[in-house]
Amino acid sequence: MERTERLEEEIKKVVGPFIDQKLKDPRLDGMISVTKVYLAKDFKLCKIYVSIFGANKEEALEGIKSGAGYMRKELGRRVQIRIVPELQFVLDDSIEYGAHIDQMLKNI
Repeated sequence: MERTERLEEEIKKVVGPFIDQKLKDPRLDGMISVTKVYLAKDFKLCKIYVSIFGANKEEALEGIKSGAGYMRKELGRRVQIRIVPELQFVLDDSIEYGAHIDQMLKNI
């Protein structure tokens, strides 16, 4: 496993539970999970894809983005990395899309 992939997994392990347990934002009232993490080769930018269920997706995404600085600080403490990347959160609706396709196939 390449170093970038190991760091992506480490970031996913830290950020996922952090969103669930540490962020205290009223906009985060649904189930939120980190589906994928992409780390740039220079380690300066990290795109984190999140899937949101049971909440207003846009508001929940804004709530997550508002805690990005706090998460970045925590990431710097927990993961051994010289440059702590800037965190960019992206809404991932692939699970929801898959469920929609599955439902359409059942209806046929």
